[in-house]
Amino acid sequence: MARHPSPPPAAQAAAGERRLLEYKTGLYEQFARLGRALGSGPRLELLELLAQAERTVEELARLTGLSLANTSQHLQVLRRARLVEARREGFYTRYRLAGPKVYRAWQALRELGREYAAELESVARAYWQNRERWDGISATELRRRVQKGEAIVLDVRPREEYAAGHLPGARSIPLGELQARLRELPKTSPVIAYCRSPYCVLAEEAVASLRAAGRQAWRLELGYPDWQAEGYPVEHEIDDAAGTPAKMPGKNRFPKKSKFRKSGVSNSRSLESGVRR
Repeated sequence: MARHPSPPPAAQAAAGERRLLEYKTGLYEQFARLGRALGSGPRLELLELLAQAERTVEELARLTGLSLANTSQHLQVLRRARLVEARREGFYTRYRLAGPKVYRAWQALRELGREYAAELESVARAYWQNRERWDGISATELRRRVQKGEAIVLDVRPREEYAAGHLPGARSIPLGELQARLRELPKTSPVIAYCRSPYCVLAEEAVASLRAAGRQAWRLELGYPDWQAEGYPVEHEIDDAAGTPAKMPGKNRFPKKSKFRKSGVSNSRSLESGVRR
């Protein structure tokens, strides 16, 4: 049987270079595809909202102020990039993050922006120009105060976000209900409010309302998903994708010390990150 002669060494080298070029081009194009999916302000906001709880297109459109059509288009881009997943529930489709690494990518982008994008500071200054900013406290300080019974943790996000997950022992009073429900908070207990992220203003506004009412109040520097991403324990009222109610501890009880320990995280740094003051 005749044997085919081997290609000359130069031809073999050229073929190898072509394969390497095709490999690198394909590899970086896939990374760029993810970057393009993340390269939109509305889509980043959608990711932050989905980090709180599953949402329908209608809910996301209402929260972002986008039209239904635009919201759906952005979700399809994220879905094609496999950054979000969807499931049917009756007549509705509910969206969620594809996994915790998706939120960590958004965290990394925020960190990059704080480090290198001076424009972020300009945007923040423009918003807070005529308003008072309240100093935030770290997760480490929150844990210390709560374990000593020196503070109440207050979740001021919408109720459905609290149900999907919250800090141990946190009380739920959405910002829009805070004024009407102030009597539910003991006057002598300092309050630590938290919301969706370091850039979320719900906790800031809650602290302003509480201090105007003569209460001691601070905001947590982190949002709920950041707390969870660092490996700290959380509690749920809904414990699966089907929306099954979970068993909850006694209402408004402070958690035991063990509940505020990190679970399965080797990184022991304190959670000092947040919006620069």
